[in-house]
Formats: sequence, C-alpha cells, structure tokens
Amino acid sequence: MAEYIDANEPVTVEGLEQSLSLTDGTAEDKYDMTRIGKKQELRRNFHFISIMAFMVMVVNTWATILYTISYGLIDGGLAGLVWMFLFAACGMATVTLSLAEMASMAPTSGGQYHWASEFAPRSIQKSVSYINGWLATLSWQTGTASASYVMASQIQGLLILNYSNYEFERWHGTLLIITIASLATVCNIMFARLLPQIETLVFALYMATFVGIITTLWVLGPKTPAKVVFTEFQNNGGWSNQGLSVLIGLTGPVYSLIALDCGVHLGEEVRDASRTLPLALVWTYTIGAISGFIMMVTFCFSVGDISEAVESPTGQAYIQVFYTATKSRGGATAMSSIVTLLTFFNGVNNIASASRQMYAFARDNGLPFSSYLSYVKPGRALPLNSIITSFIVTILLSLINIGSTVAYNAIVSLGAAALFTTYFISIACLLHRRLRGEPLRPRRWSLGRWGAPLNVAAVLFLSVAYFFSFWPLFTPTTATTFNWSVVIYVAVVVFAAGYYLGKGRFVYVGPVALVKRDL
Repeated sequence: MAEYIDANEPVTVEGLEQSLSLTDGTAEDKYDMTRIGKKQELRRNFHFISIMAFMVMVVNTWATILYTISYGLIDGGLAGLVWMFLFAACGMATVTLSLAEMASMAPTSGGQYHWASEFAPRSIQKSVSYINGWLATLSWQTGTASASYVMASQIQGLLILNYSNYEFERWHGTLLIITIASLATVCNIMFARLLPQIETLVFALYMATFVGIITTLWVLGPKTPAKVVFTEFQNNGGWSNQGLSVLIGLTGPVYSLIALDCGVHLGEEVRDASRTLPLALVWTYTIGAISGFIMMVTFCFSVGDISEAVESPTGQAYIQVFYTATKSRGGATAMSSIVTLLTFFNGVNNIASASRQMYAFARDNGLPFSSYLSYVKPGRALPLNSIITSFIVTILLSLINIGSTVAYNAIVSLGAAALFTTYFISIACLLHRRLRGEPLRPRRWSLGRWGAPLNVAAVLFLSVAYFFSFWPLFTPTTATTFNWSVVIYVAVVVFAAGYYLGKGRFVYVGPVALVKRDL
C-alpha cells in the first residue's frame, strides 16, 4: 500500500519526461498533472469563455431563482427573498474566492476530495478526503436527478396551464425524467467534442432571454409597491418568529448560487487550467449574482397576488406570474419554455460534471467498481462508463417518484447539504494550514493576505446554510411536509464510513500519496 506523503516532504520524480509527453495542454497543465501524479486521459478542449459558459449554465442563477421562488414566498415573503439573496450572494462570494484559490493550487477533476487530501492534517488526510469524495459524489449524482425532475415538473406545469383536463400523475413525471435524462446523456456522448462550442452558443441564449424576460415583466406585469418588496416580511410557514422564518427561506437564494465547483470537475479538460479555472469561477459567480439579483427584484415587483402564485395549479409560481403579466396562455408558455430549455442544458452539464467527479474519485479507488468507473478508452478521451452510470443512477432514483414524491424530493434535495459539506471541509482544511503558518502550494491566482479572513467568512456562512438546508418549510410538520433529507444524509455518511472501515481504507490511499512535492 502507498504511504502518505506530507505536503512538505519532497519525493523523487520518476518518468517526468514521459509524463510530460502524454499531455496535450499547456506547459502549466503538463506540470500540474505531473505534480499530482495523474495521467492525462481527457481532451483539453475548453478555454476561458467556454468553461465559464459551462459553469454559468450549471449554476443557472436567474432561471433557478424562478423555479425555487416558492421557498422564500412561504418563509420570508418578498422582503425576505430580496435580503436573503443579498446575504447569500455575500456569503457565496467568500466561498467562490476560496474555491478559486484552491483550483489554482490543484486544478484537478477531483476537486474537493483532492483538496482535502492535500490540505488536511496528515493524521486525517485519508479519512477526511474519503468522506468528502463520497459526499461530492452524492451531491452531483442527486443533482443530476434533480435537474431532470425539475424540468419534468416544468413540463407538467405547462400541460396544466394549457390543458385544463390534464391530470397530474407521478408516473408521468417519471417517464419525463427518464426521457430528459436519456437526451442529456446522448448529448454528453455524441456531442462531447462540440460541447465547448455549444456552451458558448447557449450562454448567448441565456443572456438574451434574460433581458427578454425581465423586460416583459417590467412592461406588462403588475407593480408591487417598493415598500412591500423591501420592508414587508411574511411568515407563512407557521414558525415561532419572523427571523427564523426568513432564515429558513434562505434555501432558495442559496440554491441559485451553488454548484460553482462544476467547472473544477472538468479541470482536466481546460487549457491553462490553473489560471483559467479561478477566473471562470469568479466571473461565473459575478454574472450569477448580478443577473440573479436583477431577476429577484423584478420578480418581486411583478409577482402580483402572492397566494395565487404559491397556490398555482401548475405547481410553478413563475408560470403563474408569467400568465398574470401577459394575460395569455401562449405568452406564458413561450416565456416558461425558455426556462425549461435552459433547465435542459443545465441537466446536460450536470451529467458532465457528475461523471467527471465520479471518474476522478474512482481513479483513486474511492468507489465500488472503481476500475470500471474510471476506465477511459484510449483515443476516446471520454469517461463513458461514468457517464452511463450517472444516467443509470438518475433512472433508478426516478422510479422512487412513482411510489412517493416525498421520498424522491428528500433524496434529490440532498445535493445542497452534501455540497455545502464538501465546501466546508475543503476550505476548513486550507484555513487550518494557513492558521498554523504552514506553506501553501504556489498558485497563479492567490487571495494573498485576505486569504484567512475570507476562508473564515466562508466557513461561517456555510455553517449557516448547511444548518437551515435541513429545515422543513412548514410547522407543525407531518410525514409529508417533514424534510427527510437529513435522515438520508446521515444514512449515506454512516454507509460511507462503514464502507471505508470495511474496505475503503485498504484500497484508498488518497491523492496526496501520489503528489510530487519536489516539483
């Protein structure tokens, strides 16, 4: 078994010239892959614009705000939505900057579990990295299922809007999920080489439709008084006080700004990754925060009757708001279809990120059937087995929806909490190293003297977001309204810990064991 290597201990580099000859990126990319002891198997065909476009579509901020708006309308009201979005944006800024610096230090598809392995204290490198890898896998696999589920729900909402006799059935949603996931998987396999160009075109569509939708709402929508939008909070969830209600409503705004690590998991397909990834992270966050705030304020001013939006038979508050603004089923359908189309591309990119994260973790023997999941056929430069497995996971999860939508929602909502945990662990490990005065990896994008304060702020914010991600929207709770994700989250962590003790610790050595510190 390989032994762990401390971050400060140099090792002899063997076969450096051969390793360099196998890569097809820049000199910096070759250096980074050699340093982490990994073979370049994927094609580096993403540049700054294309990877930024890819990340923008995964985060999908302004569209995500529309289909998660009900969280805040129930807990917090209009003022709660606006101010919690600003709070979430400030908090996620510190998280983004922290992730960007780590991406510059180690631009690898492993992302959070790799960073935990490099930055954690030597005594817990292996176990902390392993748990972080499982949680990252959990978050991205459930996130992929969630994207298909959201789009399926949107389609069913449009059917209800246009056909009054349509009856909402769970099995309809499951068939839609399977269809959507199938199409997204085909796109990932058949158009893999064209993905950077497609991302750039979709990004242009994303920005153009954003302008079109906010313009339509401002011109045609009802106008809510500014005092109501910015100062009147609501507690429709039955909580003991208004402040608690507003914090529970934080889930929606935060959800519209997470998943920024998506581009990191494609880090081995990005040219000049140690420089490009940090810049793409910062620009993705900036575009999301600005467009998201504009959309949030626009929606709050145009919402009309809040009860009518929340209780819309379509199940989608934004569809009702579009219908109220245009007073036309055709107009509302056209506007809503844009959101649905963007959600599809979000699903395509989710599969890309989820499969690369799975491929990377399996490459380090972190998962069952790792040799299968990490296999890349020579010349194909695509983790096909991980892509197909991600598709199968989505299909299996969708079957749960037939029996219980509550159970399915509990599983797919795990993604946010799991992702918060991986961010928290990675940044906390980096902060620990900083506070102990231990040397950090040279990086081309650095936070400098602001590193420690920003890391502290990120850890504190993630603690708050993590805590409230498990709260239900209403009290008192029933079996239907209870947030069961906390139960499943604990079950997955216990399973991962048990698997680690039973097998994982014998086959998983952690990325740091392969890192060459004398480079």
